Amino acid sequence: MPFEKPEWIRAKFTMGENYRKIKETIENYKLNTICQSGSCPNMGECWNKGVATFLILGNICTRSCSFCGVKTGRPNTVNWEEPERVAYSIKSMKIKHAVITSVDRDDLKDMGSLIWTETVQAIRRISPGTTIETLIPDFQENKSIIDRIIYVKPEVISHNLETVRRLTKKVRIQAKYDRSLNVLRYLKENGKIRTKTSIMLGLGENKEEVYQAMLDIKKAQVDIITIGQYLKPKNGRISVHDFIHPDQFKKYKEIGIDMGFRHVESGALIRSSYNAYKHVN
Repeated sequence: MPFEKPEWIRAKFTMGENYRKIKETIENYKLNTICQSGSCPNMGECWNKGVATFLILGNICTRSCSFCGVKTGRPNTVNWEEPERVAYSIKSMKIKHAVITSVDRDDLKDMGSLIWTETVQAIRRISPGTTIETLIPDFQENKSIIDRIIYVKPEVISHNLETVRRLTKKVRIQAKYDRSLNVLRYLKENGKIRTKTSIMLGLGENKEEVYQAMLDIKKAQVDIITIGQYLKPKNGRISVHDFIHPDQFKKYKEIGIDMGFRHVESGALIRSSYNAYKHVN
C-alpha cells in the first residue's frame, strides 16, 4: 500500500490575481465550489486561469460515497436565490464556459432539478455569452426529472460513472453502475446533447476492468471521457490502492481515441471539469 505520492501527481499551488478574484467573488456571493468541497488538486491552476466549478444546492450531500470529500448529512433548505447568485458571479468573473455540479438531494421530491434548471436559465439570461456544462447526479434514473435538464439544453451534460463495475458498491454505495450508464444513454438518445463521464483509477481496479468500463461507456454513446488518479480527500473513507503511472494513462488515452471518443482526457491530475472548455467545440 503506497503512502507517499509520486512526483508526477504533486500539483503546484499558486495564488495569483485571478485566484484572489475568484475567491473573493465566491465569498461575496456566498457560493460553494466542488474545487473546495472536493479538495481538487488543480484548484490553484484553474482559479489562476479564471475557471471554477460551482456546487449548487448547498454543500451537504444526502449520499455517502466513500471516495468523496463533500460532507454527508441533512442538507440545508433550498436557497432560491442561488441560481441568480451563480449567474451574476459568472458574469462578474467574465467566465466563458461554466461548469455546474451539485450535491445529491434525494431528500427533495424534485431531487433539486428545479434549482438546476433555474440556474441554467439564469446564466443564459444574465451572462448570455457563457456556455454551460452540467455535471448532474443520477436523479435515481427518474426520466421526468432528467428531462428537465435536457429541456434547458446545456452545451454538455455530464454524469460520472466514477469507477469500474466490481468496485461500484464499495466506492458509490448508493449508486449503481448500470443506472449511471442508463442515464448517460438516455441523455444522448433523448437530448441529442454532447455527453461526458469520468472514471477514477487507483482504487484497486485492473486494466481489463478499465477497458471494459470504457467499452460500456462507449456503448452508452458518450462523447467525452476523462480518466484520472484517485486521491483521498480530507473526508474520504477509502484509501488509495495504487498510483497509476503516466505511461498507463497515456495508453488509456490512446485506447479511448481508438474507440472513437470525441475527446479523451487521461492523466494523474485529470478531473471531470479539467479543460472542460475544450469539450464544447
